[in-house]
This record gives sequence, C-alpha cells and structure tokens, in this order.
Amino acid sequence: MSGGRTLTGITPSRRWPRCAAKHRADEQFRVPVQLGVPSRPVSGPQIRARSRRDVARQRRARGHPCWDHIIAAPLWPLHGANLGTLLRTCDAVGACLAVPRLPWVPEALARGNTLRRPACVHWTGRDACGWLGLQRSAGSCIIGVELADEAIRLADLPPARQRTIAVLGHEQTGIPPEAIDLLDVAVEIPMVGVGASLNVAVAGSLVLYRLAGFL
Repeated sequence: MSGGRTLTGITPSRRWPRCAAKHRADEQFRVPVQLGVPSRPVSGPQIRARSRRDVARQRRARGHPCWDHIIAAPLWPLHGANLGTLLRTCDAVGACLAVPRLPWVPEALARGNTLRRPACVHWTGRDACGWLGLQRSAGSCIIGVELADEAIRLADLPPARQRTIAVLGHEQTGIPPEAIDLLDVAVEIPMVGVGASLNVAVAGSLVLYRLAGFL
C-alpha cells in the first residue's frame, strides 16, 4: 500500500483510565486453561456475573468527549440499522463515526442511538474520496476493511497509535477503486463459511475493537 505509514509496534496514544483499571482487575481472576480442559472445577463461586448496578458503577456517568483518535467511516452507507449498531460500538471503544450527510442518515442515527445520549459524529459531505484525501494529507492512517491480495489478517492488526480512520465500503460493492488508492492498509476478516463478507456493522465492530486494543 502507498503512503509509507506503518502500524508495527503500535500502542494507543490516548488512555482509557477506567477501562484500563477494569482490565487490571480482571487479570486477578484470569486462570490458565488448557484448551477444552478447565484447570480447576467450574462449580462453585469462581464465576459471578456482574449485576446491572455493578456495571453501572464501572461505566462513565456521561458520554466521552470526541477523542478524534479512532474513526469508523462507513462512507457509502446502505442500511440505517448498521449505522445504529456502529454508533453503539463507537461509544463502547471510544471512537467517532464519520458519515456523509445523506437525507436519511441523520434520522437513521437518531433512531439507532439506543444510548439516548449525544454521539460523536463527523459529517464528511458527499465527496467521500475528497474527504479521505484531506484526512490522509493531514497525517491520519487510513485503513480499509476490504478483500485484497495485500490485506493483512484482522488478528495482525495492531492497536492504533495515531489518528486512524477505518473505512467501510458499500454493503454490496465494497470500497470503490478510487478510494482503495487512498488506503494505507487493507484489513481482511477471515471467514470459513459460504458468505463472501460480513455486513458493515459486524465488520466495523471487529476492526474497532482491534484498533482500540480491546481484542
């Protein structure tokens, strides 16, 4: 891919303090398990599901501000439901959503925002390639979720060290050729079934969790 940007050895430049504290706490309960064979009996109180009150105490009291670090960009949206799902994932990982202001998109986002709180949305305009070119010129790393010979596997995608835009293509035709030329990296999600690809919301959510360093 063009651009000379690399993703090796990346560590996030911005921290999520409460999430980090949660992961440190989880380390105390992590038990080595041989595949398929528990290292100790699972009966008893070893596993305790958190109550809604416990979860509420661990979550933010208010929505996070715009960190402008990881941006999910479904620039050729087709289904409004997918935008709502992506918006929920963006809130979960501290990302933003970038979408063109098509006539139906604001209503789809409002309907899909089940958190009932303002979400961080960047409006791109209708010239998707022009917007991507500007972001790339400003130093952002542009990642495309696409089937390509040069694509890296999702498992090899490191967390984002710099401002990173995850480009998601059209549900049926993928990322157009003129936009592929603007990518720094292509990422492929392995599949063993008969389907050619995952839908935009599922694919975008997987990539966002990798970029945030949560998977």
